[in-house]
This record gives sequence, structure tokens and C-alpha cells, in this order.
Amino acid sequence: MTPKTLSVIIPVFNERATIRPILERVAAVDLAPVGLAMELIVVDDGSRDGTREILKELEPVIPFVFHQAPVNRGKGAAIRAGLDLVTGDLVIIQDADLELDPREYPALVKPILEGRAEVVYGTRFRGGAVAGLPRLAFWANRVLTGLTNLLYGSRLTDMETCYKVFRVEIVKRIRLTAMRFEFEPEVTAKVLRLGHAIHEVPISFVPRSRAEGKKIRWRDGLEAVACLLRYRVAPRASLVKTP
Repeated sequence: MTPKTLSVIIPVFNERATIRPILERVAAVDLAPVGLAMELIVVDDGSRDGTREILKELEPVIPFVFHQAPVNRGKGAAIRAGLDLVTGDLVIIQDADLELDPREYPALVKPILEGRAEVVYGTRFRGGAVAGLPRLAFWANRVLTGLTNLLYGSRLTDMETCYKVFRVEIVKRIRLTAMRFEFEPEVTAKVLRLGHAIHEVPISFVPRSRAEGKKIRWRDGLEAVACLLRYRVAPRASLVKTP
């Protein structure tokens, strides 16, 4: 079946400074040239800095499905809540900061629309390190991506990328349990274990600092390693939702 709608899930937690511009940028993306409509889903994960008040102001101006969690549970939990609301044929994850450019959606969905892929990741590192990205963050990504390739036989260059595009029937079939940033290794491991190849498309990237709101920490890297090891040996039947 030819996809007709791209569902964009934006998990949000304390992003008062960027939530307005990122929603405006996403809403401005023209998907008509690739034959898609857009469904925008925003999941506020218990923000306490005024983000949810801004979202309520924007709701009448920028049409989106709004899910408001009473307490902060984590990025993975927010994405899972968003997936429950998806009605489109394709789904992409969009962070609520300004590191990535939504105007690249058409390039990201193109391999799926052309029948060349079922899952597409936007790679920030096809050309090596990125200006402004701390060396430690770059090498942490290299290690996690390399471990993914070693364990699962993939050839990825950026496992931890935010821009992940799926055919909805694939991602909704997977049993996801991640609460925080372990969503990235969990969904990657399970997609690969279930036999779906991941196609990469180069994307642009403007990294932000911890002072600007970067939330991932070193212990999230340790959890990512644990996830990759755990799902490599987990029974295949445990990776999918029960009927």
C-alpha cells in the first residue's frame, strides 16, 4: 500500500526555549511533492518550565494531537505514548530542540516511498565528526554504533540518531519497553533482529550543549550497551507484541 500520511512524534520535556520554533518549522514542511500529508503528535512528558503552557497557546494555531503526561517518565515512554496515537502510514521521531532540520523529511521518506527500504535512519556522521560536537560524544556514538554492527551484522554509521523513519506496521509490531534514551538501541536491536534492514540517509546536524538543554548523560551510554547485549540474546518471540 502506498503511504499517504507521515506521522511526526515530538517528545517534549522542559523545552520552553525551542518548542515554538521547532513546531513552526515542522508545520512549515511541505510534503505534497512526495505525496504525503502530515500528522503531528506532541507528547509533553511532564514539563515544569512553562513548555506545556506554550503548547496550549500553539494548539489552536498549529494543528497537532496533544498528549500530556502528568509526570516525567522519559523520552522512551513519551515516544511509546505517541506511537499509540499514530494513525499515519509512516512515522518519524523529531526531538524538540533545533539540532535537526525538518526540511529533510522528504529525503528521509524517499527510500520508503520508492520501495527501497522499510526503515530509514538519518545519519549525522557519514562524513565523520561534526563541528561543535564534543569529542567524547562523538566517540561514544562510534562505540555504540560499532557494537550494534558487531552484534547485529548491520553497517550503520549513526545508531543514536533521532531521525528514525518506520513503516507504521513494523514499529507497532515491536514490543517496546524503553523509558529513557535506551529507546534508540532497543528499537534498533529489535528492528534488526526481526529481519528489517536499516537504510541511512545523510542529514545535517547543529549540536547543542548541555547548557543549552542537552539531557543525555554518560550512564545512558551504559544502559545502551546493556540493551544491545540483552536484545541480542533475547528470544525472538519476546521482541514482538503478543496478538
